[in-house]
Amino acid sequence: MSLSERYGSISKQVARLCGRQASFLLAVGTIVVWVLTGPLFGFSDTWQLVINTGTTIVTFLMVFLIQNTQNRDTAAIQLKLDELIRATQGAHNALLDLEELEERQLEGFRARYEALARQARGRLERGEADTDTPEA
Repeated sequence: MSLSERYGSISKQVARLCGRQASFLLAVGTIVVWVLTGPLFGFSDTWQLVINTGTTIVTFLMVFLIQNTQNRDTAAIQLKLDELIRATQGAHNALLDLEELEERQLEGFRARYEALARQARGRLERGEADTDTPEA
């Protein structure tokens, strides 16, 4: 198993664990214990440093975990949408893989679909149907 595959596997497992109610309760419990030990340690700088360091480390690591999970989920959604476009008769296959286009190219597609939406609203205002099929 490559390093990349291992990281992906570990990040999936950690993401599942961190998203559970028990993980949240563990985090809340840690904070409660930390607060309750304040008087024991005289609310010292070291006492504060412990929680600050711990939360900073967890936050730092979670940023990478969340980004990995988000990237994987986004890629899967894009592939599913691409397949729906590809499999739908009359759909424009040029819309496949739009996320890879430059901003200028995306704006061209956006302008085209905004014009279609304006035309459909105009038809609705005239009492006509706003449904149709893509141009032949």
